[in-house]
Parts: sequence; C-alpha cells; structure tokens
Amino acid sequence: MAVAFKVTGVEQGEWAVLRVSGELDLMTSPVLRQRVHDVVAEGHHGLILDLSEVFFCDSSGVGVLVAARRLIRSCQGRLRLILPDRGADEGSHVNRVLGALGVRRLFDVRPDVESATADEADPLSA
Repeated sequence: MAVAFKVTGVEQGEWAVLRVSGELDLMTSPVLRQRVHDVVAEGHHGLILDLSEVFFCDSSGVGVLVAARRLIRSCQGRLRLILPDRGADEGSHVNRVLGALGVRRLFDVRPDVESATADEADPLSA
C-alpha cells in the first residue's frame, strides 16, 4: 500500500516545522520546495524539516534539501532535519542517501522534533 506524499506545517516556538511523508522524488519535490519558500516568505527563519516518514528520496529530493539550506542561509536562519537513526535495517532512507552522496555533513541532523527545538545553534555557515 503506497503512502501518499504529504507536507503538513506547524509552529513550535520560534520554529516552523514541516512534516513530510511519502516519497520525495521528481514528482513531489516541487511541493516541498514551494512549502519551504512559503514558510520563509511568512518570515520564519528557523525551519525544521521532519523527514522521519519519508521512505524514498531521489536526487531531486536531495536537491530540494540543499536548496532549502541555501535559502535559509541567505536569511541568516537555521535549518534542522529530523532523520531518525533506527539502525541499518530500518534507518532513515533519506539519512542513507545523504550519507552516500556525501552531503549529510551539510545539515544539522536531529533524531526527533523535541531535540531539534530544545537548544540553540549558530546560523548555518559555509
């Protein structure tokens, strides 16, 4: 049974949280890109992308994540990704893809929303 792609947004303190589920691919990545742009246009510069329910991510999905990082950096903002590490067999697909492409280090990755909103960090740099 396929899970439909969905992006839902909530505010949690100073953070805008976008919860993403389903497949993040060529067909769905423009939806996430637009939601990220909408959040920034609304004045939010602290963004958490909860990708814990994304079970597939292709290069276009990775491109949206990198573009989101670049957009947030341009606003002197903060971006955090929620990518749970449940072990090799059931770990986050997105986590594995980002690691395989060598771009995971570009992101502030947290295991859950609670830890992502709990502490402060400097705005994204280089």
